Amino acid sequence: MSDDAFISPAQLLIGLHVHLDLPWTQHPFTFSSFKIKSLEQIETLQSLGLERIRYSPAKSDAQPLALPAEAPAPAHSPGDDAAYAAKRARIERLLAQQQRAAACEREFLSAVRALKAMTQNVFARPEQAREEGLALIKAMADSMLTDADVAINLMKDKIGSEETYHHALNVTLLAMMLAKELKAPPEAIRVMGVGALFHDIGKLELPDSLVRKQDAMSKPERSLFQQHCAYGVDIARKLGLSGEATSIIAQHHEHMDGSGYPKGLQGQAISMLARMVGLVNAYDNLCNPNNLAQALTPHEALSVLYAQQRSRYDATALSTFVRCMGVYPPGTLVVLSNDSMGIVTSVNSSRPLKPTVLVYDPSVPKESAVLVELELEPDVSIARTLKPQQLPQPVYDYLSPRKRQAYYFDAQQAR
Repeated sequence: MSDDAFISPAQLLIGLHVHLDLPWTQHPFTFSSFKIKSLEQIETLQSLGLERIRYSPAKSDAQPLALPAEAPAPAHSPGDDAAYAAKRARIERLLAQQQRAAACEREFLSAVRALKAMTQNVFARPEQAREEGLALIKAMADSMLTDADVAINLMKDKIGSEETYHHALNVTLLAMMLAKELKAPPEAIRVMGVGALFHDIGKLELPDSLVRKQDAMSKPERSLFQQHCAYGVDIARKLGLSGEATSIIAQHHEHMDGSGYPKGLQGQAISMLARMVGLVNAYDNLCNPNNLAQALTPHEALSVLYAQQRSRYDATALSTFVRCMGVYPPGTLVVLSNDSMGIVTSVNSSRPLKPTVLVYDPSVPKESAVLVELELEPDVSIARTLKPQQLPQPVYDYLSPRKRQAYYFDAQQAR
């Protein structure tokens, strides 16, 4: 801001990068900072009644007009009413988005509680645990397996050590979403949901210190850790899970190129459902490792899977997963083409290149932060991604990058 300057509204012209030092609700534009691209925008800016407007010379493509001897009073433009009507509609959409996000958050917390109760019943009340798991998957499938689009939403950071439940839930819903995109039969999606929900259940037989170990495992530790697949199969049989769901638990660490474990299976020897769960499981482990210092951003995790580890995964499943998660999955920190910074909060499976972005705007309180649907902003796109440490402190505090990525879905956003 120190390099910014002020000009009269009469000096505006296309190419100037302006900043509106007004509350977001008191002007009709999506962003409070933008580069002027049309005469209509100039007319609307001049109708705001501002005595001066701040602009950034370094970000502008032109120099302000010379100040006329006597600047004419700004005339009301017929387009102004349309611009404000559009802003009111945008505010209504924002409120609806915030309400949907709150509802999604409540459903996520309810699912976490159900998963926690189910896990605690695995040994003492296995039949109850199985029924609780089946009921959770049925509820998710009933919402997801409709004609509506499925949007994957980023959840807020939670207090407490419930990462195990978040991981199981992440893998379950992302695998079910992937299977839906691949047009798997509904019953297969439900079976996969059950297998994904219980995929790490064998870790209950391992020492907690090993499961949560942050530094590299020794060879004996790694050998013991890999036993969680076999332990999981034993638990699945005691729970009475189907053979297909049990195969997912047994094979979710197998790789198409034979580099996985516990049996080094290859290609078609791995069930298709286990291939999908294994892919999603790998993605979530890259984003949410025990040692958060090693965490990749969602954007980086997809890049690693596709560019460096492609031989491990089913080609169709991987390309479909990348497509429906979008190039910029929820949780990705981005810089937009107008230099605004934000965090991707939602990706719609049918419009993956046009996510919803929560934008940093110091004129808007953090609790009312603007959510921009890029699908509705044809002049704005994502320019690049950022790591959390690259954010200026005020922006970091505002956007609150998640230490761990947790997702849930909203099936009510079909247009």
